[in-house]
Amino acid sequence: MSELILHHYPTSPFAEKARLLLGFKGLSWRSVKISPVMPKPDLTALTGGYRKTPVLQIGADIYCDTALIARRLEQEKALPAFFPEGQEMIAATFAAWADSVVFQHAVSLVFQPESVAVRFGNLPPEAIKAFIADRAGLFSGGSATKLSVEQAKHQWPTIMSRLELQLQREQGDFLFGEPSIADFALAHCLWFLKATPVTSPLVDAYPAVAAWHARVLGFGHGAASEMSSEEALEVARTSTPAALPDEQFVDPNGFKAGQQVVIAATDYGVDPVAGELLFAGCEELIVRREDERGGVVHVHFPRLGFRIEAS
Repeated sequence: MSELILHHYPTSPFAEKARLLLGFKGLSWRSVKISPVMPKPDLTALTGGYRKTPVLQIGADIYCDTALIARRLEQEKALPAFFPEGQEMIAATFAAWADSVVFQHAVSLVFQPESVAVRFGNLPPEAIKAFIADRAGLFSGGSATKLSVEQAKHQWPTIMSRLELQLQREQGDFLFGEPSIADFALAHCLWFLKATPVTSPLVDAYPAVAAWHARVLGFGHGAASEMSSEEALEVARTSTPAALPDEQFVDPNGFKAGQQVVIAATDYGVDPVAGELLFAGCEELIVRREDERGGVVHVHFPRLGFRIEAS
């Protein structure tokens, strides 16, 4: 069995989500640290251009987006489940909402001037400028629109009050009783806010939320060991991609295996990835790519939140 390799950096909220997913499953994994900003040549040699964090690598199979990473980890180890039986739709839909709407609020609140001054206080001005410029590029060209700080502050109490009430009345210790993908999708947004004393009170002011958040973070990150990006590329180069899923599915737009296609996220980080379409299922798209450094790889994307076009 190939090792689980996570390409990430410590302060990324979605990377924290992935680390918690690994911890919840009690999995061992290899940690490849990547740059928070472009360029990321070793990562894009594997993904073909996709630049968002994190990326999961298993041999020569590359998984993009934490929504799909969660489903792949569920295949790796079925229990405890991210999608508890009978709650699959509720958990997945709530998670998608948290990863988009709540995350958008968290980003605006984290990047308000007072928070930025604390968060980046130890960095030289040029490094801060480079980071802000990188994020401006990351959030351009897609459907995601920037939420003003004023609007995020205006709406945040409604989100948190509803969450507080849900947790006060829930019979279990988690959002829908037992832990699910919903908890991890929301927790990483609040973890982002908890990083500085400027934004931490936006979580701490809600006791049931704060207690729940501590329980989710308590799952930890599993057992990680360091790996270099060059080692990860060597793993991809010397591995054979896994067999394709045997799901029978007819793509509604007529895409078929063997076509040359381009796939990209629709919200932000819309850098396109070109390759040969190998598989189109109800949840997943897989393209074949070849790179002189990474060899032949299969790059996996979720269907939801991504577009596909003939190239």
